[in-house]
Amino acid sequence: MKFAVWLPLLIPLLAVPVARHATARLTPRTAAWTLGTCSALLGVCSTGALGLLVLRGALQITPFAALENISPRLLDDRTQLTLPIGILAAGLLAATAVTATAVAVRSWRELRAARQAAGTVSGELAVRPDERPYAYALPGPFGRRGRIVVSTAMLRALNADEREVLFAHERAHLAGRHHLFLSCAHLAATLHPMLRGLREPLTYALERWADEAAAEAVADRQLAGRAIGRAALAAVAPAGRPRLLPGVTCGPVPRRVAALMDPDPTRTTRSPGRRGSHRRLVAALLVSCLALSAASMLHAANELHSSVEIAESRTDIR
Repeated sequence: MKFAVWLPLLIPLLAVPVARHATARLTPRTAAWTLGTCSALLGVCSTGALGLLVLRGALQITPFAALENISPRLLDDRTQLTLPIGILAAGLLAATAVTATAVAVRSWRELRAARQAAGTVSGELAVRPDERPYAYALPGPFGRRGRIVVSTAMLRALNADEREVLFAHERAHLAGRHHLFLSCAHLAATLHPMLRGLREPLTYALERWADEAAAEAVADRQLAGRAIGRAALAAVAPAGRPRLLPGVTCGPVPRRVAALMDPDPTRTTRSPGRRGSHRRLVAALLVSCLALSAASMLHAANELHSSVEIAESRTDIR
């Protein structure tokens, strides 16, 4: 408990840059899943570590320790800093809970407002009469099929072939439930500040995922890149768009267009052998970080449980 409980709080300092580097050369789909998994796992582990620190500190307070029928002085590894650290961890945990709840409530309200604004007319497209060009994927409630919200100005800004790219891009967002990835990353960032560094590469990976799906749908990478670039140049952010929804104009558009113009966006100038060894090393380091974070939290929880059981046994002996 002394050392293991701190590892989930410190590992994101290494895991986040490693994850960003490891996913730079992965396919967009794989990169999105990797970054989303890292965000969720590291966020849960760091929050669990804070909870263990709070529980450890609470057991130093006699009324709380009495709930387990033990005395605080019978606990192992008891130091003068245990209670102050527990109080600090409690404050951080409370602030985290408030922030995460605020983010979740705000996102839910924005989604509900966007669905109401899109209307109840059936169909995949929700065309809004608006002189501001925009388009985004609006997911349906409770796993229902979502809709593509697009303004009349955006439809006028693109020709027929480019509109097909736009629709295919947004369909990919809806089919992949990409808003859940973004929501997970934003909630994880409220659990640990370092996890904010995963939001930007995750957004890019999700947009590249949808870009590749659109290029495959129209069977023309050049057309896809041209359509996305033109849509981004014309687009403005609509006032009622939820902040956690993906769209064709999100992320670093020039990089996305350049990747579409490249027949093999994952190629590199390194030799194949060196590239493969480097990737395996970075991947192994990332997996090690995630495994160590989870194992440390579980080990700390087991140590605390054992400490309480030992204290209870000493009470029984006395």
